[in-house]
Amino acid sequence: MPIIFARSGDEVIIQKITGDDKVRQHLAELGFVVGVKVTIVNEIAGNLILQVKDSRIAISRSMANRIQI
Repeated sequence: MPIIFARSGDEVIIQKITGDDKVRQHLAELGFVVGVKVTIVNEIAGNLILQVKDSRIAISRSMANRIQI
């Protein structure tokens, strides 16, 4: 299920990253890799603010849709 369906405050584990190599590489550089715990901080107009390790990162709905939990 895509991470966009998780609620604020949920802590989830990334199971899969979809998309082409460029998209997967970009997400990996931001810290979104399989097995990592991610906390959903907030959702604003479909875009997500996520906490990965010690960083908070805002990503678009289309990018978040590629992160499977």
